Amino acid sequence: MYFLTIFLQADTEAKVTQNILDIITKGGPLGIAINVVLLILSILAVYIYLERYFTIQKAVKIDESFMNNIRAAVTSGNIAGAKAMLANVNSPYARMVEKGIARIGKPLRDIDAAIENVGNLEIFKLEKNLSSLASISGAAPMIGFFGTVTGMILAFYKMASEQNVTPDVLAGGIYTALITTAFGLFIGIFSFVGYNYLVSLVDKVINKMEATAMEFMDLLQEPTA
Repeated sequence: MYFLTIFLQADTEAKVTQNILDIITKGGPLGIAINVVLLILSILAVYIYLERYFTIQKAVKIDESFMNNIRAAVTSGNIAGAKAMLANVNSPYARMVEKGIARIGKPLRDIDAAIENVGNLEIFKLEKNLSSLASISGAAPMIGFFGTVTGMILAFYKMASEQNVTPDVLAGGIYTALITTAFGLFIGIFSFVGYNYLVSLVDKVINKMEATAMEFMDLLQEPTA
């Protein structure tokens, strides 16, 4: 009985897959081309989201004792030790502080400018490909609607050219219209939500970077014992 249930489930899944493929192919060459484009966009959207998510999450993490260790090293005059600690930390915060330490001895304005420049570069790295995800969120529904228009044109063309209009005659165009619209909207919603979530994560990193930069500048202005 168990094996019969598995067989029936597998058979049902195979039929569903076959039906979906039939629906896509009934849309004709143009319908297939539009669905292929949407499939490529969906793969790109998922890849960009996952790649950016793990990259930004890695950047968000920072050891709570990070600045305390740097403070202790700098106040004791152990600049080489501070640089060694920073070299072992792969984060935008560490690279900002490392640039600041490399400028110690120069005017505070120059140090602040150097840190700000590094911070801008790090933000640019974090926001890499986010604009592409935003573009996909807008382009995918439009491509889907383009499939809708072409599908309806195909359906009306067949309606006008066929003498005996049956549901099968109109099915290809209507299938193209419905499938491409649903697929495009799904990709657009996923990309839109993913983009905004990643932007919120980047904002958190930026806030921490600004706090770290201010803390480091305050450290340099502390009176020496």
